[in-house]
Amino acid sequence: MARKIIHLDLDAFFCSVEELHDPSLKGKIFAVGGSPNGRGVITSASYAARLYGVRSAMPTRAALDRCPDLILVRNDFRHYSEYSKKVMAILRNTTPLVEQVSVDEAFLDVSDLPQPIGSIALDLQKKVLLETGLPCSLGCATSRLVAKIANDYGKKQVKSGRSPQKITVIEPGKEEDFLAPLDVQALWGVGPKTADRLRQRGLTTIGMLAALSDADIKAYFGRHGESMRRRARGIDNSPVCPDGGDPKSVSNEMTFLEDQDDETNLLMILRHLSEKVGSRLRKADLAGSVVQIKIRYADFSTYTRQASLKECTNIDQDLYEAAQTLFLKHWIAGRAVRLLGVGMTNLAKPHRQLSFWDAEGSKREELTKALDDLRERFGDDIIKRADTLNTNKNDI
Repeated sequence: MARKIIHLDLDAFFCSVEELHDPSLKGKIFAVGGSPNGRGVITSASYAARLYGVRSAMPTRAALDRCPDLILVRNDFRHYSEYSKKVMAILRNTTPLVEQVSVDEAFLDVSDLPQPIGSIALDLQKKVLLETGLPCSLGCATSRLVAKIANDYGKKQVKSGRSPQKITVIEPGKEEDFLAPLDVQALWGVGPKTADRLRQRGLTTIGMLAALSDADIKAYFGRHGESMRRRARGIDNSPVCPDGGDPKSVSNEMTFLEDQDDETNLLMILRHLSEKVGSRLRKADLAGSVVQIKIRYADFSTYTRQASLKECTNIDQDLYEAAQTLFLKHWIAGRAVRLLGVGMTNLAKPHRQLSFWDAEGSKREELTKALDDLRERFGDDIIKRADTLNTNKNDI
């Protein structure tokens, strides 16, 4: 029996939440995003604004240049998180096989439900709208791959300036026919640069990829050639993993309003990011043994470097010391930095092999736990390190 997989995506999620809080915005040309002064970007645009070419990730200044009448609304991530949790609870009441992949989208495996997949999708759409007021669109297929592409395709067909609230169903056995005429960039694993190279060689559609010979597909994609051809034919057996499974990494990064080239400030920000990562690891009861840093310079050139630790850790100071070493080794001193990031990979449950004399490590853990308790009770700003008190940082 064919699987029944649904991809649900909330329509212009941030904007839809803002319309609930301020009904006067409904139908208006508006966007959620940062200030036009500096490096603010659009995080979500209403469908009315999209008709004027306003898109997410567009610099706010550019969006206003394109659409001078655009209404700007500041982000309110606390409310977005609350509504996201409500929606995911509705989905999990339908099936336990829910994989949340972002704040506004998720996959569901409803293979065990007896109703036709289109009927299940319609019921979900109505329930989400009734219980939260949020519109959503759904793609339905036999795999995650095709369900996601179907949803993206269906939403793009609606150009009314209103939420699509679209349901797109791809029947079993029709996957390859559905994918064949679509642009190559619609396929998972084909980014903008790869798509451009393929188009330059005359490969413009997914169907053309599916029809490539063994030699050609290998020449284009190397060892990934066969998996790419399977995707191009709509073959994807990857499971829906409830709650996304265990995360493969935890990271935090910061884009600066102004480029930073002062070593002291950059190291203070690096410490702050390390503390954020450590806190998230501890809350998830995880630790890692590979620390990563990301440096993006003013010209957008980006470098990622990593180092392995002797043992798993989720202690802020351990993360920072490793991140600091990487940064000082690889940063080009004096070169302006646009973005800085810290991450931890190779995650596992925390464990520490303490010797009888290893008091220092135990003290660090006890201190970290005490700080976590204080921040949990009184907020993140209740206690700060002395070397960060004069630092003016952006919120992460």
